[in-house]
Formats: sequence, C-alpha cells, structure tokens
Amino acid sequence: MGEGETNAFPLIWTQQSPRRRGLDREKITAAAIGVADEAGLDGLTMKAVAARLGPYSPMALYRHVHSKEGLFDLMLDAATAEVPLPGEPGRDWRGDLRTLALETRRMTSRHPWFAVLVHARPPAGPHMMRRLEFMLAVLVRRGATVGEAMTYAALIDRHVLGSAQQESEEARQERRQGLDDDARLYAAIATLRELAAADGGLPHLTEWLTHPAGPTPEERFAIGLDFVLDGIAARLP
Repeated sequence: MGEGETNAFPLIWTQQSPRRRGLDREKITAAAIGVADEAGLDGLTMKAVAARLGPYSPMALYRHVHSKEGLFDLMLDAATAEVPLPGEPGRDWRGDLRTLALETRRMTSRHPWFAVLVHARPPAGPHMMRRLEFMLAVLVRRGATVGEAMTYAALIDRHVLGSAQQESEEARQERRQGLDDDARLYAAIATLRELAAADGGLPHLTEWLTHPAGPTPEERFAIGLDFVLDGIAARLP
C-alpha cells in the first residue's frame, strides 16, 4: 500500500477497545443489533444505538468501534455466532452443509439486515471464519481441493444469502404496496390475470394466475439448496 493510501476495509479485529466500566463492544453490538432488527438499516445510527444503551454519546461508542463499518463487522460476526457449528464434520457431508444452510437461513430471518450488510464487508470476524472453515473442512474431507471447496461454499452461501435478501426486499415492497393484506393481494393477481388473458398469447401464465399455487418460501429455498448440493455432488470425486 503506497504512501497516503488507506485501507478500504478497516478491520475492527486489529483495533483495540478501551477498557472502561459500563460500556464495551459486546453491549454496543447487542444494542446495534436490536436497533437494526426493529428499525432496519435506515434506522441504524450511532445516535439510536447510544440512546438504547443509556446515558452515552455517539462519540463514546466510536471510542470502542472506531467507525460505523467497524460496528457492522461486529454485528455480522455476532449474528453468525448464532449459527450452531458441530465440533467437526460428520460422515454425511450433504447433511452437514444442508443443516448449516438451514440454520443460517433461520438466523437471517431473525436479522433481515444481515444479508444486505454481509456482501459489503470482508468475512474477517472469528465466528464468520470458523463457519467458513467448517464448510471447507466438510468439502475437503469429501475429496475437493481447498480452491474447489471455497467455490462450492460460496455457491451455497450465495443461495442462502441471496434468497434471504430477495425475500426481505419482497416483504418490504409488499408492505409498502399493501399486498401483505390478502384481499389486496388477490385483487392485484386478478388484475394481472386480466392483462395476461387479454394478451391472448400467454396461456400458461393465465392458467397459473387463475389458480395460483406453489411451494412456500421455505420449500422453494429447500428445492434450490438441493439443486446446489446435487451440482456439487456431481463434481466431487
């Protein structure tokens, strides 16, 4: 890195936190997660986190987390810690990875902001690295090289986190447009059905809009996850 350049991703894990009574990184992180869970990322400000903690100023928080990006890193790692990890891989590699993916999905359901933030920060937190190490160990034991294992792990996480982000955004848009109400949702579908029928060249879409049916979001996620694992299985020795 040349003179005058700065690290684009300042890592909180390399920076010290002052030792002071009543306030520490764990408390700040827990408060920030609470704010983000309730108000979303738009409501996640240092002022809001400080207010949740008590008689502290935003500057008092900065002394511990150094920057908002540092707080993001702490939040991501703390949320990742909620995903249970076995002590070591078992004999069923698909079962190990499937369980990990499902547990991660449950975590992102509790923390919708996670899938948005995780793409913008390096996975350098201790719990994030341990989770990735477990995935790599599962795949390497099954015969993948480390490079192949990294690719396969990234594909699994892309499905998990991409699905979480899409579902979160869809839910937000449904609330904004009032489609979380059944009556308004059915009215919107009816309007689309009339448009499709009027086109005259969309028979299959018209049929589905007449009797819309399909798997739940959880079932769709499981189907996609099985597709990914089937693809990995075909490439493993």
